[in-house]
Amino acid sequence: MARFINNWYPIIIAFITLLYSVGLGLKGDAEGAQYSAHWPGTILLFAIAIRQRRRTNPKD
Repeated sequence: MARFINNWYPIIIAFITLLYSVGLGLKGDAEGAQYSAHWPGTILLFAIAIRQRRRTNPKD
């Protein structure tokens, strides 16, 4: 289970923030929904960058 979470945590967090954004939109807070709609993409992009950095970083 820990290995699964370690591999998929960025997608899980991005999905939760997506649901948050949709919830805000359904609640009527259009500005908040638009603002938080950018979070999932940002989370996934940072996860990709961090994982690439880990693979290319030489071990000392």
